[in-house]
Amino acid sequence: MTSSLRPQGDRKSPSPPSPPSRQRDAFFDNAKYLAIVLVGVGHAWGQILDGNRTVETLYRVLYTFHMPAFIVISGYFSRSFDLSPKRVKRLITGVAVPYLVFEVAYTLHRRVSEDPQSDFSLLDPTYLLWFLCALFVWRLTTPIWQTVRWPLPIALGIAALASVTPSVGNDLNMQRVLQFLPCFVLGLVLRPEHFQLVRRRAVRILSVPVVAAALVIAWWSVPRMETGWFYRNAAMQDTGAPWWSGPVLTLALFGCSVVLTACFFAWVPGRRMWFTALGAGTIYGYLLHGFLVKEGTYTGWFQHSFLDQPLGEIGLTVLGAGAVTLLCTKPVQRVLRYVVEPKMDWAFRRDPGDAARGREKREGSGVRDTAAAPAAPNGSGEKVSV
Repeated sequence: MTSSLRPQGDRKSPSPPSPPSRQRDAFFDNAKYLAIVLVGVGHAWGQILDGNRTVETLYRVLYTFHMPAFIVISGYFSRSFDLSPKRVKRLITGVAVPYLVFEVAYTLHRRVSEDPQSDFSLLDPTYLLWFLCALFVWRLTTPIWQTVRWPLPIALGIAALASVTPSVGNDLNMQRVLQFLPCFVLGLVLRPEHFQLVRRRAVRILSVPVVAAALVIAWWSVPRMETGWFYRNAAMQDTGAPWWSGPVLTLALFGCSVVLTACFFAWVPGRRMWFTALGAGTIYGYLLHGFLVKEGTYTGWFQHSFLDQPLGEIGLTVLGAGAVTLLCTKPVQRVLRYVVEPKMDWAFRRDPGDAARGREKREGSGVRDTAAAPAAPNGSGEKVSV
């Protein structure tokens, strides 16, 4: 009775429910970590290919899918990209600035370790930095692929044309930008249900004979095909092959890449693992492990006879995987975040939309900004998905 006579103003109004926190999807963090480990292992194997058919077989299978898987994930997490100031800022700070910083760093490293006269060029990416150039271009074109009716066939057509166009030179490594474009566009058109589809138990079982067949084909191809074709960084005429083989190889490699990438995703665990947290730092492992590979090349370390033996090959594989893992850890991220993921608020104009939203929040209006761009999947933003 007493409670019913309580003055209306004394009643406690229910506090508004707090918005649900967006959690990272363990599957994608696991996939990014495993992909970057395979990239590091592949770069290590690439130094001991001469006359080693077994390693080259594994190398070819790996190069058929590890960068496509990398790029598909990048495309999938670029679906929310538009040309809004917020997205453009992240593109500059997360892709363009790291490219500039590490292009300088790799050039200086080469001058110190090998060639004091090594040229510096922003248009000719050093080693693995081509991916940042490609990601910059791909993300800028994202609104186009989300507008046209047949994005994937168009991207395949562009890749096929690039494979027979020698005039597409090394500037920004445009051959790779264009020939890997279909993988990025594929990531843009994929939806969560597609990843659920390949993670079924039946697909996981089927992937075993598929990968076994890929190994057999790769073994057969070693003396019959150029390894350079898997890099997709040159026109067919430049490799001595007839021009018509360019479109054929483009479609064949894309098909093989999609199949083996699906097999890879089928075996990526969906639950949290000991390495799941490392998936948030794969950009660090990607950019930094190249210094180790290059230093080993400059000093002739990979020429050691021990690496020609099975035990040496296994040891190099473990070393490559371990080094990449360490470079993805939190201590490395804390030390280098200012160059890999700089905020650089001082370099950009303030977004009026952000200011308005901040004012609404301070005033406690609770009004949602329906014009805001949608968040990227699992709250990862527009960070580089590597």
